Amino acid sequence: MDSNRRQFLITGSTLISSGLVLPLSSLAQQKGAETKQPQPQKAAPEKEKEEEVTTNEDLMREHGVLNRVLLIYDEVHRRIQAKQDFDPAVIGSAAGLIKSFIEDYHEKLEENYLFPRFEQAGKMIELTVALRAQHAMGRRITERLTASAKSKNKDHAAMAESLEQFVRMYRPHEAREDTVLFPAFHQIVSPHEYDALGEEFEGMERKTFGGDGFEMAVSKVADLEKKLGIYDLNQFTPNVPL
Repeated sequence: MDSNRRQFLITGSTLISSGLVLPLSSLAQQKGAETKQPQPQKAAPEKEKEEEVTTNEDLMREHGVLNRVLLIYDEVHRRIQAKQDFDPAVIGSAAGLIKSFIEDYHEKLEENYLFPRFEQAGKMIELTVALRAQHAMGRRITERLTASAKSKNKDHAAMAESLEQFVRMYRPHEAREDTVLFPAFHQIVSPHEYDALGEEFEGMERKTFGGDGFEMAVSKVADLEKKLGIYDLNQFTPNVPL
């Protein structure tokens, strides 16, 4: 009897222990499974949108390229007046950049897309007429500068005159467009048309130059500045005593 009783107690204890262990084990496994559930993945970063350039911003930054060429013209004109040496090829390259990027591209945008809209709206017609005439005169001066740069006669006096004429005309020309014509463009076109023109200009630029024409022009003008030794911006800071 005692042995049977002992066996019964041992068996019962084992069963009870087993009964308690199994649920706890299952609970632990379940909890572990919950903690190991896959975390939601972070959304992949969206592809960066291409830089959007507005119509006026596009035109005004092209004026920035024009202004940097005017600085080159100023420097060569100064050297001619001071009877200092310079490489005529720099003027030939600068005039070539003016022709390809400003005259054959930038000014064509103005003449084909901006001026007609102002004229159709009956606004700033006197200004657009003057700007068109200056475009035509600028092309004549560029032709003369190109010929002077290639000439073996080295007629520096004629080159200096052409440089002075071009700079004198284009500084007020581009300033009037930046401060009067371009800001008023918003008033004669709808926001949708304004945005559409910006996209159209960007497409035309890439088609014309086989890429980002503005970046290409900036790179070219920087190379010319380096050849003349006027690239470092710090050299233009005056040393004014306190």
